[in-house]
Amino acid sequence: MTNEITPPPPVADETWADRFAKVVGRFVPDAITAAIIMIFLLFLLALGLGNSFATTMEAWYKGLWMLLPFTMQMTLIIVLSSIFGQTKLFRAAVQRLSSLPRNAAEVVVIAVLLNGGLSYFYWGLGIALGPIIAVFFAREAERKGIEIDFLFLLATVWASNALWQFGLSASAPLLMATPGHFLESLIGVIPLRTTIWSPAAIIHEIAFLLALMFVGCVFMPKHRRPLSSFPEAGRLAEPASPETTPATNFSERLERSSLVAWLFCIAVAAWIYYHFGVRRAGLDINSLNAIFLFLAFLFHGSVRRFTLALQQAVVSSWPVIVIYHLYAGVAGLIQYTSVGAKMAGLIAAVSTPYTFPFFAALSSALVALFVPSSGGQWAIQGFVTSRAAMDVGVTVQRGMLALSVGDHVGNLVMPFWAMIIAGIARVNFREFIGYGMIFAALWFIIGIVVFTFAPC
Repeated sequence: MTNEITPPPPVADETWADRFAKVVGRFVPDAITAAIIMIFLLFLLALGLGNSFATTMEAWYKGLWMLLPFTMQMTLIIVLSSIFGQTKLFRAAVQRLSSLPRNAAEVVVIAVLLNGGLSYFYWGLGIALGPIIAVFFAREAERKGIEIDFLFLLATVWASNALWQFGLSASAPLLMATPGHFLESLIGVIPLRTTIWSPAAIIHEIAFLLALMFVGCVFMPKHRRPLSSFPEAGRLAEPASPETTPATNFSERLERSSLVAWLFCIAVAAWIYYHFGVRRAGLDINSLNAIFLFLAFLFHGSVRRFTLALQQAVVSSWPVIVIYHLYAGVAGLIQYTSVGAKMAGLIAAVSTPYTFPFFAALSSALVALFVPSSGGQWAIQGFVTSRAAMDVGVTVQRGMLALSVGDHVGNLVMPFWAMIIAGIARVNFREFIGYGMIFAALWFIIGIVVFTFAPC
């Protein structure tokens, strides 16, 4: 998997959106480099605020490893989603849906609805499966003679992944609904009915989805690059090679047997029933991963097919394995020195109940330039945002949801997730990341209006 795919030659009738995307691509920094720079800046800030060198160093190291379980949880979200995307059931369903559109507008609308729905249910699905959806829809459109710009469609489908921010796998709301989270002593356990299922969150999801489909149709580039211009991407729609190596001994037959997979599915299904049916526990990160572990084994049908899919899926998860620990170190510098209190006081000093969502989202967007990860973002800013919300007189929930607005601005304009999308789609992320800024502005404006005035 590489991001060094040779781009198509430039054309004379490029739109402003195309030119903007190319300019942005020249100046986008690497995510790990940006995170390291942020660590050093905050380290110096902590020292400048009067914290001793020993205190600051201890705060950084204490934070560095505090997200070990969360890192594995996020890795599993991406890996299990990618494994699910390789099942015959999913690929057949996408193939069927991609044959429905009759014009370019319908291609955009159905592709966005499909990926947006998957993202709302599970954020990793939108990341891992969005590129595959874009490829299938672009391929079928080209076959029918419908002119679609593949890179713009890829960017639009990628933008629909934003719906996960207030969906069933929202990082901060799920983490705050999980007993034992790192802010429980400050804000307690916050039920999901007051965050992702609040009226404001639901209104925002619907408004953004409608606006995204409109912009995706209206701003489609005039010179449209079909999927055939990107042959590496087109290969994603090709069927997987069948198993050709026969089983030669008992252990290999066991790996290919559906019995083992079914035994494991029964065990996981029993735990899921116990968790929700007996304990009456709520949805959290672990239970969500358990559900997709069950589905991945169920639809692959054998340990062998699951393992083959796993070998391909782990390639998509490489960015989160190390970088979450860099973010955790940043969180430690904020939470365990005076930096966090100073930040909270600054936001509270310039905020009122009506301006707090704007400042929370703006500060989140700025931090997201260095921390393009919602889990890492909340780890860094959760303490500051919660304290500031209490000081201003608004609910922690409103602060959390506003923070998510700014967070996804960073997800859409910085390379962390764009590199994953590009890697799966086998294109250069710099060719389409500029389009993300258009959708980021749309997301931000709608979010500020909704979370300032709608109830949550």
